Amino acid sequence: MTPYPVLILAGGLATRLHPHTETVPKALLDVHGEPFIAHQLRLLAAGGITRVVVCAGYLGERIRDYVGDGARFGVDAAFSFDGPVLLGTGGAIRQALPLAGPRFFVLYGDSYLQCDYAAVARAFDLSDRAALMTVYRNEGRYDASNVAFSDGLIRAYDKRRPTPEMRHIDYGLGVFTAAAFDRVPPGQPWDLALVYQDLLARGELAGLEIGRRFYEIGSIEGLEDFRRYIGGGA
Repeated sequence: MTPYPVLILAGGLATRLHPHTETVPKALLDVHGEPFIAHQLRLLAAGGITRVVVCAGYLGERIRDYVGDGARFGVDAAFSFDGPVLLGTGGAIRQALPLAGPRFFVLYGDSYLQCDYAAVARAFDLSDRAALMTVYRNEGRYDASNVAFSDGLIRAYDKRRPTPEMRHIDYGLGVFTAAAFDRVPPGQPWDLALVYQDLLARGELAGLEIGRRFYEIGSIEGLEDFRRYIGGGA
């Protein structure tokens, strides 16, 4: 089975990485002589992904100029731009739906995830739900845990109000039907976390635990950790 296309969320301001991202978008931060997105796209291609849609906002034209059509990374790349107003993660996905198709992955633009993308897609298909969130048993190690997950089910998800029961974390990869975004107003800023919470409340969110840790460059610590990993030091 060929996995679904991947929407990459790369439109934010990356304020946690200032001053590094004041003139360079996060996706283009250097990791051992190449922009982060080069490592990310090659990983996706190795995982069987053939098409990506980059949801771009802040300095997004620079990402498009670098990635081009994606051919040198082994993927077919398209771009969806926020426009004059940054749309946030949920709004950017809503904007990109015409390029996404009926079912698709969503990947945070700062995540490097060495998982089995085809297996995630299969789990989503078998769930018969509008969306699936991958989770990792984090125990507060790499960032604040924000998911209560047990017996294969997501019990709670809240990035702003974690509880002691939340030992897992949103791994950084979701799978969705286009219909999952029917409640997101077009052209308006919206947070993907709100979409996840609404789907969970309606019984439309499946969960899948991933056993291999994630890497991310959303913070200075995460960026340096990933640089060490790519350099063979982690």
